[in-house]
Amino acid sequence: MIQVADRLHTVEEYYFSKKLREVNLLIASGKPIINLGIGSPDMPPPKRVVDAISGSLFDANAHKYQSYQGLPDLRKAIADFYKEHYQVNLSANTEVLPLMGSKEGIMHISMAYLNKGDEVLIPNPGYPTYQSVTKLVEATPVFYNLDATNNWLPDLNTLEQLDLSKVKLMWVNYPHMPTGAQPSENLFEKLVAFAKKHEILIVNDNPYSFVLNNNPLSILSVSGAKDVCLELNSLSKTFNMAGWRVGMVVGDNKHIKDILKVKSNMDSGMFYGIQKGAIEALKCSNMWFSTLNSVYSQRRDLVWQLADALNCTYDKNATGLFVWAKLPAYVKSEEFIDTILKENHIFITPGTIFGSQGEGYVRFSLCAQTEDLEEAIARIR
Repeated sequence: MIQVADRLHTVEEYYFSKKLREVNLLIASGKPIINLGIGSPDMPPPKRVVDAISGSLFDANAHKYQSYQGLPDLRKAIADFYKEHYQVNLSANTEVLPLMGSKEGIMHISMAYLNKGDEVLIPNPGYPTYQSVTKLVEATPVFYNLDATNNWLPDLNTLEQLDLSKVKLMWVNYPHMPTGAQPSENLFEKLVAFAKKHEILIVNDNPYSFVLNNNPLSILSVSGAKDVCLELNSLSKTFNMAGWRVGMVVGDNKHIKDILKVKSNMDSGMFYGIQKGAIEALKCSNMWFSTLNSVYSQRRDLVWQLADALNCTYDKNATGLFVWAKLPAYVKSEEFIDTILKENHIFITPGTIFGSQGEGYVRFSLCAQTEDLEEAIARIR
């Protein structure tokens, strides 16, 4: 029998890939499951975006291989978007690289910079892919704890006490998933100084900055940040385009060229029509964000009611596509969500999938219709 590569023994199948099979079996058996676990936007993209992709299908170049660097107009739209919303100046020709979703960027960046034995600072709790990709490229995860007492922000004084000589990369993610914690300019300034002091490349994963947030920030707005920082961003949540797979990595030209060496060997360019749709999305006015957030605000109010009914506590100042809620004392996250799934037919994400610091917490998604949220509240009450 052919044996798998050793690297596969270091990771497991993604939690949602496994758990959704269980949820789908329950649905197939007739159980009325309400899914509040997944952050997959259920609202459509802007109409102009759908019109752009459908209208592009008869263009002469629509079905050819595309540039590994994306259409020049897409790179310009990304640079313009960063200038308008983050006050960050980017060269569309040299400092922008479109991606098929920011998730692939995690792998591309890791492959570009990490050798076996290099160490990577990873937030706990944090997006599980940071850890799994680090292991797949045979680097070593080093977790830094985030907790409510420090507003889920990294404690750089504690990090300074570590041996950082082997650390090459640090993942940060603000606004934070799963907690919804917001960054400040001061935090980003400290992170840039930390990176320069220890010669660490910091990557801010920034897909949630427009969801229920009136103060979008980019780490690249800090003076000198491009020397030591990259930023990933995505259209998935901002424009309801999760299934389209459109994202970007932005930063200094040298870093972009390094990542392109990996990316150009991994795909043959993004579908032309999706790029044309992305260009239109990035041109949307602030009215789009206001309309989107009006819906999410109503849904969040209902999720807060659901959390209250479950005797959970939460931070009303948090932002993003989720509500991060603390369970009553001594209640275990996975036991709790399994009970709710079995008895109330509601699927909620356990905090533990984001790391050990997630024990005692659950995460509710706002990607559910008002009627479903009201039904969930009724089932609990």
